[in-house]
Amino acid sequence: MGMVKDVLSIIGLICGFLGIPSVGTLIIWIIKEKKKSEKRQQAESLGLQALLRSQMIDLYNTWCVNKGYAPIWVQDNFENIWIQYEALGANGVMDKIHREFMALPTELGHQ
Repeated sequence: MGMVKDVLSIIGLICGFLGIPSVGTLIIWIIKEKKKSEKRQQAESLGLQALLRSQMIDLYNTWCVNKGYAPIWVQDNFENIWIQYEALGANGVMDKIHREFMALPTELGHQ
């Protein structure tokens, strides 16, 4: 409890030194910085999701469209990408591609 009291005392001294308008300005600045951080985090999340989607589409075109099969290690890689994509809040656009890709035979000529 002593440490909390010391921290509160320090905050009180700072507020007294800065004055009420300065504290208000500081609070507004903190809120603005938090909003900037949230926007940046959302942009990073959406960007990562777009990259994962692009990677899955590339794998789909290479193996499903062009070759007609996907080795087990490629399917494992696709599934790992899918799990991370879903965790970012996937919007369902990739569901069909995921199902089709995972249904591919793992060897050429095997169904």
